[in-house]
Amino acid sequence: MNKQAIVEQVHTVLGSTKVEAEKVVDVIFDSIIDTLKKGEDVSVAGFGIFSAKMRAARKARNPRTGESIDVPAMRVPKFRASKTLKDTVKQG
Repeated sequence: MNKQAIVEQVHTVLGSTKVEAEKVVDVIFDSIIDTLKKGEDVSVAGFGIFSAKMRAARKARNPRTGESIDVPAMRVPKFRASKTLKDTVKQG
């Protein structure tokens, strides 16, 4: 499923125009992204928690040349699924 499929689902449920449905989806995604940029978590009950964690600086190796590369510390997004979501997916 991609963003357009999500827009289609929202459009079907709300009975609004596709443009309005896309705005709704964009607002949700943008809100999650903006909150993660601030370093805060986004918790959606029954779904999971989006968070941003710091990944430490490290040494990596270019597989083509074998050259050692310094990778700086960075903030990366993370998602932890809730127990409810895990159980629902297990039941298929």
